[in-house]
Amino acid sequence: MTSTPGTAPGTPPGGPSRLRRRAGTAAVAALLLAGVPAGAAVSADAGTPRTATGPQGQKLTVSATTGLDPAGQKIRVQGEGYGLTTGIYVALCKDNGDNRVPSPCLGGADMSGGSKTSQWIVPPGDPYEGDLASAFGPGGTFDVEIEITEKGDGLDCAEVACSVVTRADHRAAGNRTQDVRIPVAFAGQEPGEPGGGEGVDVPAGTVSYKSAAEFTTAGKPLDLLLHPDSKKLYVGADNLPDTADVDERGLHVLNPEDGASESWISQAPGSTGALRASAAARIAGPLPGDGVVYNYPLRGVGSAKSGDEAASGVWLAGSTITDIAPGTTPDTVLVAQGATLSAIERATGTATRTLTLPGGTQFAADPERGAVWYTDFTAGKLHRVDLASFTVTGSSDLPGGPGGMAGFTETDPATGAVWVGVDRSVLVFDAAGTLVKTLVGKDLARDAAFDTATGRAHVVWQDGGDLSDPANDNNGTLTVYGTEDFAPAAKDLSLPGNHSQAGAASLAVEPGGATVFVTSPAEGKITRLVRQVSPLVTHAPEDLTAKEGEEVALTAEAEGTPEPTVRWQVSADGAQTWQDVEGATEPALTFTARTAQDGYRYRAEFRNDVGTTRTAAVTLTVTPATGGDSGGDTGGTGDASNDAGSTGGDGSTGGDGGTQSSGGSTTDGSGSTGTNTGDSGSTGTTGGSTAAAGGSTGTAGSSGSTVGGGVAGGTGTAATSGGGSLAATGATVMSVTLAAAALVGTGVLVHRRARRRTEGAL
Repeated sequence: MTSTPGTAPGTPPGGPSRLRRRAGTAAVAALLLAGVPAGAAVSADAGTPRTATGPQGQKLTVSATTGLDPAGQKIRVQGEGYGLTTGIYVALCKDNGDNRVPSPCLGGADMSGGSKTSQWIVPPGDPYEGDLASAFGPGGTFDVEIEITEKGDGLDCAEVACSVVTRADHRAAGNRTQDVRIPVAFAGQEPGEPGGGEGVDVPAGTVSYKSAAEFTTAGKPLDLLLHPDSKKLYVGADNLPDTADVDERGLHVLNPEDGASESWISQAPGSTGALRASAAARIAGPLPGDGVVYNYPLRGVGSAKSGDEAASGVWLAGSTITDIAPGTTPDTVLVAQGATLSAIERATGTATRTLTLPGGTQFAADPERGAVWYTDFTAGKLHRVDLASFTVTGSSDLPGGPGGMAGFTETDPATGAVWVGVDRSVLVFDAAGTLVKTLVGKDLARDAAFDTATGRAHVVWQDGGDLSDPANDNNGTLTVYGTEDFAPAAKDLSLPGNHSQAGAASLAVEPGGATVFVTSPAEGKITRLVRQVSPLVTHAPEDLTAKEGEEVALTAEAEGTPEPTVRWQVSADGAQTWQDVEGATEPALTFTARTAQDGYRYRAEFRNDVGTTRTAAVTLTVTPATGGDSGGDTGGTGDASNDAGSTGGDGSTGGDGGTQSSGGSTTDGSGSTGTNTGDSGSTGTTGGSTAAAGGSTGTAGSSGSTVGGGVAGGTGTAATSGGGSLAATGATVMSVTLAAAALVGTGVLVHRRARRRTEGAL
């Protein structure tokens, strides 16, 4: 019945906070790149354009994919190789994974031709060509511009994974052959996996509970408390008729791990003060260090701890106790005797204050806010009692009217909200007594416990147990809700055999919610439930480009309970089919890139008992290697580039190639830069040029050029620009780009491994 506060061990991560971990990195990169000499041809979006391959070989390119303006930004989207028989939409959409329709999309499906947030492309001669849609160019090409924002039209890219996509238009909505997806991230977000990955069977990070043990060592369990100090499980119990040889009434103390009995206090003083066998009906709260205060029938208020032979207690005057809770001081308790609320001294049983309400039988105390909430199910009323004045200060109606089946009344210690179980509903009132939410279940609402560490409310629902009623099936349910938004925070768990025919179920929650205990009086057992979490991707690989023969590394990480395992998968046909990479069961996948792997797609798949989660597929681009292994003996050290161009490396050939990581940089090793012989046989001395914006290393021109700079060396083949050049600017640009890569790149592993080669990953 009672939960205790604490620190959450292994609490599942929240969503939006993770998306902000790299806020400001784009600004850092911009500041570093500002040091490039004037006239240098460096794109403001260097490194952010991305290309993806579709299931039929389509090529989709997006001009900018990271650091996008949440308020709105225009991006250029180009495609080639699309079929000329199917129309497509180009838009920003929620990425639901492979073979699942990307939806919802910003701007919806543009069938008006007026949207700036999506574009409609159709085959030439299509009836919609013209004002509504534009036509594919030769070879299934298109080149359009769309304006995207972080939020809009039911899409929130701060909460879910979003991609710029192509998808078949509304005339072929079920056609997945046109789906090509490129993940994007707005400023302040990490690119890749804002949703924690693609859940295959359940969403990534799905919380659920499973039965880990059943305890039958405490008779007919009526109430529970997990002691916050001693960590012992206290169980208030009555006798279970099925065990006629033993009278199991009393207070049981169990080991919460295995249910082993550590103590059993069966005796408590009755009306005459003499000890007698007594059930423990309801536990009020913990005593410091160990032990509890509890109510035993009919009017007993007792206290006991593990190892005691009998409880100490007092017998109250008046009617039967219907509810009990801790008082405003350590030596008092609050007691309900029907509609009468009293503050009682535990040592003497003397009532120091008494209030008679219009009606009711149970209540929930909120000492933090000085209130008691008294429930009158018969009249359909909820009354607020001020603890300072001991007067009624307000009343609220229970929806559904008078006569609802009594369930429970509990307060959330974190928010002061009052949760009332009535029939098959839980009514949530805020701290002022205003109804804010109604939660409807399929069974009878019986108890609630709160975990302030995670902001979760656990509710146990019991079946009615009458199988002549079609609404009953003998099985109860455990549900978990967020206490702020009241959204489901875990998968519902069926509780087989837990029905209300022999008493109401109760529960206790370990701080942090990792373990929950639920009673089933009809079965005479307590079920120990443990929390599980399906894999949630915390680090995802990114597209990368490497040279032939270069060692590359893809990395991915995920968390979950139980700890997930990982396996890497590869697709050679644009993500149409996948196969496991043999032996690839570590977070890092390292192999030697080969030209045959150009366009291959890779993903990591994480598994545990709860479900399977995959990272988004990334693309490997492999460019031809340049140069050989000969060259000068002394010289400068090669620069590094982060998708911004080629590296001169050693003066002869660029050497052995380094290691390229997803989203990472390439570092050629140190070596000499000699002079180069042009076509005429003369020695060239012209300063080298460096490729910009993704250019690769080429071969020397007729006059030869020197890259990297060296003092002396042999004759080799010079590196020249494969893209836009930064000729005669020296190594300044490359060193600045290296600094930017070091600060902005994620998961970058760069090092030289001379003359070492490994087998490629398929």
